[in-house]
Amino acid sequence: MRTLAGVSLNLDEARARAATLSGVSYELDLDLRDPAAGSFGCRTTVRFAASAPETFLELTDATDLRVIVDGVATTASYDGRRIALSGLTADNVVTVEARIPYVTDGDGMYLFTDPADGETYVSAYCGMDIAQRVFACFDQNDLKATVALSVTADPAWTVLANGRVAERDGGRWRFARTEVFAIPMFVVCAGPWHSRTWEHAGLPFGWHARRSLAAELDRDFDELRTTTQACFDHYGALFDEPMPYDSYDQAFVPGQNWGALESPGCVTYRDEFLPRGRVSDLLRLRRASTIAHEMAHMWFGNLVTMRWWEDTWLQESFADYMGYRVAADGAGYAGSLLAHELSRKPNAYTADERRSTHPVAPEAEDVPDVDAASTNFDSISYSKGNSVIRQLVTWLGDEAFLAGVNAYLSRHRLGNGTLADFMAALDAASDRHVASWAQVWLRTTGFDTIRVERDGDVPVVSRDGLRPHRLRLTSYDAGLVEQESRLVDVADRPVRLEDWAGRMVVPNSHGETYARIVPDPVSWSALTERLSDLDDDLVRAIVWASSFDLVHTRRLDPADYLALVRRHLPRERHVTAVATVLGRTLDAIVPLRVAAADAAETIDLVAEACAEGLATVTDQQLLLELTRGLARTSRDQALLRGWLADGRTERGVDLDPATRWSVVARLAETGAIGADEIEAERLRDRSIDGELGAARALAARPTVSAKDAAWAAATEDDRVSNRRYEALMRGLWSPEQADLLAPYVTAYWAVSPGIAERRGQAFSQVVHRAFPALALTPRQVAELETALAGDLPTVLRRGWEDRLDDLTAGDPTARA
Repeated sequence: MRTLAGVSLNLDEARARAATLSGVSYELDLDLRDPAAGSFGCRTTVRFAASAPETFLELTDATDLRVIVDGVATTASYDGRRIALSGLTADNVVTVEARIPYVTDGDGMYLFTDPADGETYVSAYCGMDIAQRVFACFDQNDLKATVALSVTADPAWTVLANGRVAERDGGRWRFARTEVFAIPMFVVCAGPWHSRTWEHAGLPFGWHARRSLAAELDRDFDELRTTTQACFDHYGALFDEPMPYDSYDQAFVPGQNWGALESPGCVTYRDEFLPRGRVSDLLRLRRASTIAHEMAHMWFGNLVTMRWWEDTWLQESFADYMGYRVAADGAGYAGSLLAHELSRKPNAYTADERRSTHPVAPEAEDVPDVDAASTNFDSISYSKGNSVIRQLVTWLGDEAFLAGVNAYLSRHRLGNGTLADFMAALDAASDRHVASWAQVWLRTTGFDTIRVERDGDVPVVSRDGLRPHRLRLTSYDAGLVEQESRLVDVADRPVRLEDWAGRMVVPNSHGETYARIVPDPVSWSALTERLSDLDDDLVRAIVWASSFDLVHTRRLDPADYLALVRRHLPRERHVTAVATVLGRTLDAIVPLRVAAADAAETIDLVAEACAEGLATVTDQQLLLELTRGLARTSRDQALLRGWLADGRTERGVDLDPATRWSVVARLAETGAIGADEIEAERLRDRSIDGELGAARALAARPTVSAKDAAWAAATEDDRVSNRRYEALMRGLWSPEQADLLAPYVTAYWAVSPGIAERRGQAFSQVVHRAFPALALTPRQVAELETALAGDLPTVLRRGWEDRLDDLTAGDPTARA
């Protein structure tokens, strides 16, 4: 159990400590030899200069604590979170020895035993306020430091960390002292990793995975190496500054909360990125853009780091933009931008209309502490920020943009930067007035609307809002054959398109700007009627994304949206669009906009669309995604049982483990199989996927006893892992079981605050993501509002308020 003594670091404390301390360096010695003990040994020596006599180190939940200041053991004040230091001089050496608990929530030194082979792995996943759960430190971005790490571990293990291995003797590993970096980005990963290493550009590179995933890493290694090198070389061509670290490892790790973490010199990825069985093109695209995203952080985030968390966007927005750009231009993954336009950008529009919206770049005082900052790692900082940077590049020009970026990186190399620093560099590189652009785009909330109206037959494009937009317009004839595409500037004056009279018009057709798009009724009618006829994948993505926005804001009836899905999903030609439409429909629109009484019929409609597509398509990737959609939605027990028995579908799609477990969960959800058959499947798949798949399927069964068991397993054990909790709650909720689940919805409001309070920031994110995925009744919404009127942990409150805002978006009867 996590002890939350004290509060998260606040802005005033961080500023005061940064003004007081300098020249920080660490020597760190970790003893990871006995994971069964439940804790690990840690000895930290931190050297620093101080201009004031008092400060504090952070260290969470330590036992057997011993503090030595300048060679003298001292009885330091320790509240479970902070070690008070006093009597400091100009130069100080503080050594802290302690034992620190392993965790199962992904925040700190995560302990994992692989059910596939019994092997144990321990990995330190850090981030905001988390390095202190691994060692005693000044846990803030602008006290960057070097780290000299030593680790003692099982001699059969491999240890990965931020620096290059300098020496190894049996189970004793010593790493070279790193270049300076922000301490929240510390990492160490230890276990019997299967590793593939090579050299490129004079540096050692490596990919690593659990031993039970050795075959999968070997299967994908050539692709992973090629993608890594292509991205690295492309960044080398874009940026003047070299990557500042002496090695570049990448590891697929268990239990990480984030999709990936950009720790300097050693990036960690959720090991779901290395699936067993088939690797789809969809995953390849996502994996490549993530590799490019995390590599961008070596410059934006690690070489130059934000000073405080109001500039989260300076790291995440930039890396999100570069991830899609470099995956396509550098590594050759064409079409990667579709994932942004179809999925992530619509999420940003939704987030920007919630009460929790914030500027892409808020003022520092608007992010008062680290708990508040953690809620800003959201669709505004990532997807809106990405979109805004893309608009900035379109408006500014790529040459000027890159010149400004390089000036910023060089000027603040190995230090910290702010919005003002970045804008000054761009201003100097361009004849545009970037500061005024930043004020309206980065310091304000919400978004403009770009609309098309008609003056007779002449399309007229106008803007509702205050921001300047440069965007692409594409015109079509009545048969939706593209006629012309052009970039235009839309600001105060409407843009008349005299030469496009009578044509259909798609504004922002390649997603260059961030604005709500409102086509004229004539164009919208043609686009939705003949969406499948559009040749341009990106334009179809824009239309699909517009339909998501319309149904979310209640300007499009769910029945009309579902008719669009039923008509066009079977004929959609891009795998990203198929997967995204299925995910958006089943995971957002059904639980938020479809009444519980209509849920089964709606899911049947999606199943019909998938079945029709499967009957006609020949592309193997489309077959795979439609099969996965049918596995989630079909209630044809004979069909699904036949798939399990044969291990493949009648169209010849082999069931990879994830799809097989989706079939099992669907059969369980519809009451077609029970615990014995689920257990047989678990024994067939003795991996973590099997453990979690079985937990989800057991929870999905439509009985009170099954729901009781799942609820108890998720909520009554404070050591339940983040992954197991997610699997249990995913199985528990079903839009088709709303009546059965009513007591658990009420219980969720009641018990979740305590779980979040006890288990901390990251698990709070897991808990609020487990929000009931079904249509809520007015009474249940009222219960949520009552819970929000009480005292809730910051992260959970933010998540629940967001969900309430999504529930009531566009509803004129909802309370303000």
